[in-house]
Amino acid sequence: MQLRKLSAKLRGVFACLLCWPWLSIGAPEVVVSIKPVHSLIAGVMAGVGTPELLIGNTQTPHEISLSPSAVRKLSRADRVYWIGQALETPMAKIVSATVEESKSVELLLLPGMVSLWTRESGLWDAHAHSDRHGDHGRFPHQQGDNQNNARNMDPHIWLSPVNAGRIVQFAVQDLSRVDAENADKYSRNGEALLARIQTLDLEIGKRLLAVNDLPYIVFHDAYAYFERHYGLNAVGSLSVSSERMPGMRRIQLLRDRIKQLNARCVFSEPQFEPGVVSTLLEGTQAHGGRLDPLGADLPPGPDAYFLMMRNLADALVECLG
Repeated sequence: MQLRKLSAKLRGVFACLLCWPWLSIGAPEVVVSIKPVHSLIAGVMAGVGTPELLIGNTQTPHEISLSPSAVRKLSRADRVYWIGQALETPMAKIVSATVEESKSVELLLLPGMVSLWTRESGLWDAHAHSDRHGDHGRFPHQQGDNQNNARNMDPHIWLSPVNAGRIVQFAVQDLSRVDAENADKYSRNGEALLARIQTLDLEIGKRLLAVNDLPYIVFHDAYAYFERHYGLNAVGSLSVSSERMPGMRRIQLLRDRIKQLNARCVFSEPQFEPGVVSTLLEGTQAHGGRLDPLGADLPPGPDAYFLMMRNLADALVECLG
């Protein structure tokens, strides 16, 4: 009798647990490298499960150091979504050694992605960044680049709304193969996300119209997809990459360029020491601002991508306007 009562109680407890929204039974284990992409994948998985975010607020993808627990998460994952070796360089060997090839998704290699070559100089003109596929506010379908070309591609692909939509489309298809039972949920979530991205795109485009011709300088060359998509006028970066700090010669060249073009702003980033920006601003009429391509100060989740993109637009308008 007592066993029957206990069994009935356990069934009741289990039934209650199933009602809790946070409990995912049988959801695929998904790991995502950076917060903006994690946000998109979290949106696709809403109501099914929650992906694991690999890189926290205190690290940059270029210089990530993975803990043993993070490596274990990678080895257990059903899917690992990351940009690729061009961005999360230290991850490449670990992923190769611990993650089955079929479970590792390098988003930079997806077919149909808008792709840009990396810029080789910190001083740019209007033609310094060629668009491999064209970015015209719709989702293209051309074939993506292979691994050899990817080494020379700008890896900051998530800053193009077109690429964000492509990531969502792929994740819906991919997760539906892994977890066919929840394919309808992934599909509905994906449709809602695509509509939300398109609304965001129109909103940001209108917001930036007033400043898209005004020249400015960024901390490092991370924003070309955003610039290209919205027709912005970035004219240089302090550093070609986030790992290489500029020398005094570069600073003087950029200072001359600020004066020559009457550049309005120089933007720093939250992950890096802003002192070099203050040095560059000396003797110019430009102002200092801050851009954050990773959403470092934002809580992870389905809203993070949209907040990050709006914050970029707001920061540009506030400093340039």
